[in-house]
Amino acid sequence: MARFRDLESLFPITNISTVVHLFRNELENTPEPDIALLSIVAGVIENSLTSRSSSALQMCEPVEQNSLPILQLETVETLYHKFHGIIKSAVDSNKSKSFATRELVKKVSDVIWNSLTRSYYKDRAHLQSLYSYLTGSKLDCFGVAFAVVAGCQSLGYNDVHLALSEDHAWVVFGENGTETAEVTWHGKGNEDKRGQEIGKGISARSWLYVNNKPVVCTRHMEVAALVSAINPSLNSTHDAFEVSLLQQELLWLLYDLGHLKKYPMAIGNLGDLEEISSKVGRVPCKTLFEEAIASARTYYNNQHVYPYTYQGGYFYRNKLYQEAFESWANASDVIRLYNYSRDDEEIYKEFLEIANELIPHIMKVESSGFSANTILKKPECFANLLRFYDGICKWEEGSATPVLHIGWAKPLVNTISKFDSDVRAQLNIVCDKLEDKLLKNGGECDTASSEKIETDTTEAKEIRNGKPSTSKEEIDTRTTSNKRGGTSEQ
Repeated sequence: MARFRDLESLFPITNISTVVHLFRNELENTPEPDIALLSIVAGVIENSLTSRSSSALQMCEPVEQNSLPILQLETVETLYHKFHGIIKSAVDSNKSKSFATRELVKKVSDVIWNSLTRSYYKDRAHLQSLYSYLTGSKLDCFGVAFAVVAGCQSLGYNDVHLALSEDHAWVVFGENGTETAEVTWHGKGNEDKRGQEIGKGISARSWLYVNNKPVVCTRHMEVAALVSAINPSLNSTHDAFEVSLLQQELLWLLYDLGHLKKYPMAIGNLGDLEEISSKVGRVPCKTLFEEAIASARTYYNNQHVYPYTYQGGYFYRNKLYQEAFESWANASDVIRLYNYSRDDEEIYKEFLEIANELIPHIMKVESSGFSANTILKKPECFANLLRFYDGICKWEEGSATPVLHIGWAKPLVNTISKFDSDVRAQLNIVCDKLEDKLLKNGGECDTASSEKIETDTTEAKEIRNGKPSTSKEEIDTRTTSNKRGGTSEQ
């Protein structure tokens, strides 16, 4: 086959550099990258280095950090033809170069779905690649959606693309890319939604569908998605060093080529990898987290939560607790835009961990001993704490399923009591309908709370006069005695 004759010079794969060369060739030297090919290559490498048989050998850095198990072209070609055979034996190729229809997308998803084992694999690692599908008939939620897009590409339907929220995936298609369809599952019992349009009914207001502001991928961004989905974990405490390094190098390749610009979670993922093992001369992880937030604000109307929790986690790990409070409050400002549903389990657990584990740990550290710089003496930190909980309360309003319970209340009361009364007294909580009007004028964020938490009377006057000097996502935390600007991220 001519396709693989052109790849002969890029094989065998022997180290990370050869993988990067292969990916670069697909990204730069082809009409559009073949995502099935790249998913198979990434999957073979990931699974060969994270399988139980090899995990005992991966507990420390290898002597040759760039080396990988040898991967021959014949292995990849066999799996590639198997995938094309599965799809093309059930669905006709697009010889007329027409656009995909909902029936076509549903049919391809049926082919993938019906060839899987009858189990759900929500929390199992290493099931996102076509290698897992072709060798074990297993895929996770993301893997099914990716396989459907790869299947449509193999048939010649180049208008079918991946759409990603922060915990779900579906496809867009059609002449203008405006048609949407469920093709995978989320949780349990949702397989009957396959083929249905996205953004209808009560679930459209849930975080799972990000207010119809998903990352809609180009073909090059789908390569970024498969790279970002690589999982280096050997077990709950250790990663395969080579897999982490490979993922980091591939993400930098995609970053340099501009394919992460509209992909906040991939930028955050790269930031995490840089924090663990930074590359000399590269953008520092702190800046990457800021870029992820800027991307979410610029392209997705600030509807994504994880860029803020990525940043908050970084600040927390580096004991920058005041900054962590602000990031978590900003994350809560996003979640207030949604109605909670049981499909939002992952982000619920994220906020629960922040509220019941991370913040109490900070309180324990900051309240031990005496320090003039403790955050317990800073009214802006208390303001951000209230903003964090206010966003969660707003998330619950209008939701069919409650969010808060006694398990949330006890840590909240304990945390508030750590701040002295004179610090708490410096806050003004002003109920003002003006904020709702400002949000409506600025975009779709028309469900924000009408409460403001302020520590600066001048700022309060500006807001009441219709001249807010901070963004709609932020609560002013400037004090009259020690003025500091709002967040510099705007």
